[in-house]
Order: sequence, then C-alpha cells, then structure tokens
Amino acid sequence: VQLQASGGGLVQAGGSLRLSCAASGSISSINLMGWHRQAPGKQRELVARITSGGATYYPDSVKGRFTISRDSAKSMVFLQMNSLKVEDTAVYYCNTVTYEMADYWGQGTQVTVSS
Repeated sequence: VQLQASGGGLVQAGGSLRLSCAASGSISSINLMGWHRQAPGKQRELVARITSGGATYYPDSVKGRFTISRDSAKSMVFLQMNSLKVEDTAVYYCNTVTYEMADYWGQGTQVTVSS
C-alpha cells in the first residue's frame, strides 16, 4: 500500500485546514486508516482513526475540533481540522493498517499554526 498525503500549510490560530490522503496498491486489504502527527522534539501521536466500518477515535486533545472521514470507493481518507491551535503545529502522517496487520505510512505533510 502506498499513501500520498496533501493539504498541509500555514494557517492562523482559529483557522481550518483539510488534509487528504490517497491510498494505492493493495487497497482491498486496508482496514484502519488514520492520521498521526509529530511535533519537533516530541513523539509521534495518533490524532484520528477510522475503521472500515466507519467507527472513529480521537484523543481528547483534538476531539470536537478534528473530523476524520473516509471515501472507501476512492481509497481516500480526510482530516478536517477546525479551531486550530498553535500546539497543533506538526508534521501530519497518513497511516493505514491492513487486515493482515501490516502498517503503512505516507510521507508527511507540514501543518503550521501561527498565533
């Protein structure tokens, strides 16, 4: 599975961004799709996940502000980020986990939130 993320950029605090990730390759094997982020000097953390059945998970840090969605027909996953905060600044990575429990990562897209 190959993943191509896009949609990052620079936005002021309180603004919005929408990230997209397109999967290709063995897409029929994809189960979970999600987004992680890594800020400088910090560990990579999960920010949103969606199952093949549409169930979603968000950590408290983004709950109510971020929304993950999935277009299985187009093998894409999206992350709508609203009410962005300076602390949301990070490189955001698209991730998939297949039914065989194989883990795949996209190249990352930079999100910078200015005050």
